[in-house]
Amino acid sequence: MSDISEKPVTAFGPDFTFAYDDWIEHSSGLGAIPPDRHGAKVAIIGTGAAGVIAGYELMKMGAKPVFYEIGEFGGRLRSRAFAGADGVVAELGGMRFPVSSAGFYHYVDKLGIDSKPFPNPLTTAAGSTVIDLSGETHYAEKLADLPAIYHEVAAAYDEALEEGARFTDLKNAIRNRDSKSIKEIWNPIVRAWDERTFYDFITTSDAFRKLTFRHREVFGQVGFGTGGWDSDFSNSMLEILRVNVCEFDENQRYMVGGVQQVPVKLWRHAPEKIIHWPKGTTLSGLNSGAPRPGAVRISRLDDGRLEIVDQWGCKEKYEAVIATCHTHLLTTGIETEERIFDQKLWMALDRTRYMQSSKTFVMVDRAFWKDKDPETGRDVMSMTLTDRLTRGTYFFDNGPDKPSVICLTYSWMTDALKMLPLPIGKRVELALSTLSKIYPKVDIARHIIGEPITVSWEDDPNFLGAFKGALPGHYRYNHRMYGHFMQKDLGPEQRGIFLAGDGISWTPAWVEGAVQTGLNAVWGVMNHLGGTCAADNPGPGDRYNECGPVALPD
Repeated sequence: MSDISEKPVTAFGPDFTFAYDDWIEHSSGLGAIPPDRHGAKVAIIGTGAAGVIAGYELMKMGAKPVFYEIGEFGGRLRSRAFAGADGVVAELGGMRFPVSSAGFYHYVDKLGIDSKPFPNPLTTAAGSTVIDLSGETHYAEKLADLPAIYHEVAAAYDEALEEGARFTDLKNAIRNRDSKSIKEIWNPIVRAWDERTFYDFITTSDAFRKLTFRHREVFGQVGFGTGGWDSDFSNSMLEILRVNVCEFDENQRYMVGGVQQVPVKLWRHAPEKIIHWPKGTTLSGLNSGAPRPGAVRISRLDDGRLEIVDQWGCKEKYEAVIATCHTHLLTTGIETEERIFDQKLWMALDRTRYMQSSKTFVMVDRAFWKDKDPETGRDVMSMTLTDRLTRGTYFFDNGPDKPSVICLTYSWMTDALKMLPLPIGKRVELALSTLSKIYPKVDIARHIIGEPITVSWEDDPNFLGAFKGALPGHYRYNHRMYGHFMQKDLGPEQRGIFLAGDGISWTPAWVEGAVQTGLNAVWGVMNHLGGTCAADNPGPGDRYNECGPVALPD
């Protein structure tokens, strides 16, 4: 096996070792549908990354994607602009995008969207970091600046990953896209850890058992890379390992001007190569400039087609449907005919567990946090991790010609629920009060301009939570949902409807999961319409039986 430093890590597996970036960049294209199926209508429920990318690729093949959207265009790629400030946004959903997301960056680069390093803790982009735990505050520009306990925690987690997951070997295999080696390492891990939590992994490791409860507490509150991990302690360890080994928690960037540009610009982008449709055709053009109203019913017709009813009662028949909405909406928001899915799949869709998430942003007149304290010579404020109400505070400098932005608080689960009943003004007040205890000499409020922006994803009836967080024992459910695009063995009443979105993926909360499952749905629709991939560029369905996820017994 070649040296670990030779190649970058990408989201190649570990469950399904298929190179999505190679597939979409191949000169032969993704595949073709028969000429007599050109113009076939395919309904796509949702305009997030999965839906828009799937529609874009199907349009290139000659199908006609028809979109339905009940909320905001872009799904959880939602960039809310501050009023009166050009290009100054709050990222309410996805905001940090690891460079290992090769499929996602294929579209980012195609659209010419600029990105910059995300100001995560202890990164050059952050400049400086303050960790405030149990009333003790530490200022750092690098890990070496922190007390010994933080070094001990970091070293213990690295040791635990090696002990419990052969981490270096697994990452090396992913770097080299060595499917055989990945499977030899990963499949036994799936069998061993599906029913065990992240916290179990930490507490039973030899590395952490040598340390104290305080070390585990510090790891939960601070973690390393993107911040604290305690919100994930109850999750399946498999979910955390995927994040670590695919480097989703490292080398992250943010999209200048907002990530919502990705679905919006792709909606209006005319592909260089397109079948059936005239050159210059766009998704926007095929959809009369905007998606249709939200879907409220999906049913199977006697002729085998699927019918969608929108919220105003309009009915339309389709050859195929791609549902990218949160799975719970298929029972709470969309009346879905029961026979369309197998009962085991219904169990998986219904048992999917979504995590809560809250953010509150303010726009400020300038990047005042970079001012130096005359007594210490340090930045007056820093990227902040704390056990207090705010949990994570991030700073975004948009340059001298634009206002700056502070994410006052970014929290999950119980911490997010503390914000849920509060109006936006109270959320800001609490955040400012909390930060004043860490930075008593800084008057943040005097720098605030414009109106604050906030979100609680669990309060949105179109989402009911931010992103999936698989619990122990959920691997089988995830396998059923992810593999649903493979429909050869399904009954005719269950074919032609495909699931996509990061909640269907193995990597919830990361846009690459949405991209990959959207591309799975493209292959599924193409196959359903009688199409195939080029011989020199097989798609995910062509490789699934060879390198797909390991099956666990029921």
